[in-house]
Amino acid sequence: MINISTDKNKLQIDVIHRFLTTTYWAKGRTIEEIKASIAHSFCFGVYIEEKQIGFARVATDYVVFAYVMDVFILPEYRGKGYSKQLMKAINEEPKLQSCKVWMLKTSDAHKLYKQFGYTDLKHPEKVMERLLK
Repeated sequence: MINISTDKNKLQIDVIHRFLTTTYWAKGRTIEEIKASIAHSFCFGVYIEEKQIGFARVATDYVVFAYVMDVFILPEYRGKGYSKQLMKAINEEPKLQSCKVWMLKTSDAHKLYKQFGYTDLKHPEKVMERLLK
């Protein structure tokens, strides 16, 4: 059985950093950048007993907008429905209930997110981005 907590003091930064630096979306992110992103986000840790096995963070104003990022379950714990439990916890979090616009980016987890109401952009012509690299 897993425990999902929004207590940042429980987060195991080394676990989060070690995993994120292996992903296509956060490769090369430094531990300092990980710490800063956590400090400025609403975070969810996923635990079995005291061991962190997953993570997600939401950049939000807590009123209008929520952007879901850095969602993961460690590979050895996948296939048990933990990512679904994590997304359910995020969607049902009382502090985020007034947010009406939710976004995320994914290259490979569309099936998961569609279960929680995420769709392709209804009006992509209205969405812009500025990517710096």
